Amino acid sequence: MASRELPYPLFDADNHLYEPEEALTKHLPEEYRGAIQYVQVNGRTKIAIRGQISEYIPNPTFEVVARPGAMEEYFRVGNPEGKSRREIFGEPMRSIPAFREPGPRLELLDELGVQRTLMFPTLASLIEERMRDDPELIHAVIHSLNEWLHETWGFNYKDRIFTTPVITLPILDKAIAELDWCVERGARAILVRPAPVPGYGGSRSFALPEFDPFWQRAVELDVLVAMHSSDSGYARYTSDWEGSRSEMLPFKPNAFRLVSEWRPIQDAVAAWVCHGALFRVPGLKIALIENGSAWVAPLLDTLADAYKKMPQDFLGDPVQAVKDSIHVSPFYEEDLGELVELIGVDRVLFGSDYPHPEGLADPYTYLNAIKGLSEADQAKIMGGNLARLMS
Repeated sequence: MASRELPYPLFDADNHLYEPEEALTKHLPEEYRGAIQYVQVNGRTKIAIRGQISEYIPNPTFEVVARPGAMEEYFRVGNPEGKSRREIFGEPMRSIPAFREPGPRLELLDELGVQRTLMFPTLASLIEERMRDDPELIHAVIHSLNEWLHETWGFNYKDRIFTTPVITLPILDKAIAELDWCVERGARAILVRPAPVPGYGGSRSFALPEFDPFWQRAVELDVLVAMHSSDSGYARYTSDWEGSRSEMLPFKPNAFRLVSEWRPIQDAVAAWVCHGALFRVPGLKIALIENGSAWVAPLLDTLADAYKKMPQDFLGDPVQAVKDSIHVSPFYEEDLGELVELIGVDRVLFGSDYPHPEGLADPYTYLNAIKGLSEADQAKIMGGNLARLMS
């Protein structure tokens, strides 16, 4: 299927579904049933994790949502009038079947001119951080979600919608078993949080030798590892500066937290090379989704400097390792030409974040960000690179 008037198909690296209340609880074992509850607070439904109400997502039922692309102007030109988030979001809408089910979503993709897409859950991004002291619970809730995703969306819907199951890593054997379970059911890509791995003895890097068996299994199964923007736990660091105990609130940012917004993905990529996994486990395919690209150049400069000063601490050239294995989905408002020059056109992926308000109302318009590139390079970014990773 051709994408509108284009001579090549679109493969969107970043689409989202909206989960209903049952997504996290329907398949949850009885002993964990009380861990996740939906409660009423002043007439509004909130999600409570182990009795603690979370404001991470203001309306976790997603019955009413912001319109797709509501924040496009904000990200393109800024907010010179100092509008509130509510004013920026504008008039909300009720969720439509295409946000909840694969059949209607496929029809919508046809209307949008998108042939294939990775499909990420939305609510899932809050799970691990709010349970980090209970690895068994994290694994139970993640598997419950994956069962619901498979039951409702499937992991490969008509070779066009590739829903990404979540894999959590605290208990290695369970992580490998979950990976096998998902791939046996058709998963072609998985979602791993860009954050330290929680555990009974504290957190640690996912790129330490301890986790090599998991990454080796991912290579054996030829699965794409997607690291999508999530709650990586950095609110506890910014809270120290601000004297607060607030959780990460993506819809209530402030200037101080905005300054360090991309620190989690920068640290995650640094961990891949500094802790050696990219060198010890060749063949890994990694895509960084909805993390932008503003952090790429500064990190590569820092890694190059560190390698110059202490090459003995690396298993190889860290900059080259990043360029060989890491794929980046930049934001539409960024300088994509500059990113292509930096890491190569083969490592850049188109992602619209549809139907989130931060994304594009019309994924096709991402082309405006790369109109200065050749048609061959546009074809790679708008779908060819991801198709290669998923083949």
